[in-house]
Amino acid sequence: MSDLQSAQFSDGDPGLFSLSQIQHLMRIEFGRAQRYRYPLSVFVISIDRLDHLRDRYGYESKEAVLDEVGRVLQGLARSCDFLGRLADDRLMAVVPHTPAPGLKVLAERLLAGVRTVQFESDGKRIPITVSVGGATMTDGQTLFFDQLVAGAELALEEAVATGGDRFVVRDPGLA
Repeated sequence: MSDLQSAQFSDGDPGLFSLSQIQHLMRIEFGRAQRYRYPLSVFVISIDRLDHLRDRYGYESKEAVLDEVGRVLQGLARSCDFLGRLADDRLMAVVPHTPAPGLKVLAERLLAGVRTVQFESDGKRIPITVSVGGATMTDGQTLFFDQLVAGAELALEEAVATGGDRFVVRDPGLA
């Protein structure tokens, strides 16, 4: 991980950019990808049943799980990837130079890695899973920044609606 990414950027999240920072970096990377015609992928990640976990075990438990999922994501990230925390307890990953097949491999690793997260309360193990929505702008594809993000968000909605613990990818041109 680069020195830039290993710094602490958002509220208490080492290595995760804040909402405004990740959006700014994504816009810059989006412009580069369009100009130099390389693929750019985006993930939006939601922890399944996070509100239930917070209601049952407290705010600190929710934050601990978010931090741990962030660490799993950081362990999979390359130095050129950007990771951030969105306002509604979701995470975002901006993955340059990565076409859809590479995005799928990364998502499968993320799903498997999060399943190994150990969270316990009152001696009881609580399984942690995530839903992941992704979208990829292919080299030379003409679209707007917001379409790429909307594609990933629509894919996330579908992953959550179909039970969670899964990855769904959408074509951002259809978002």
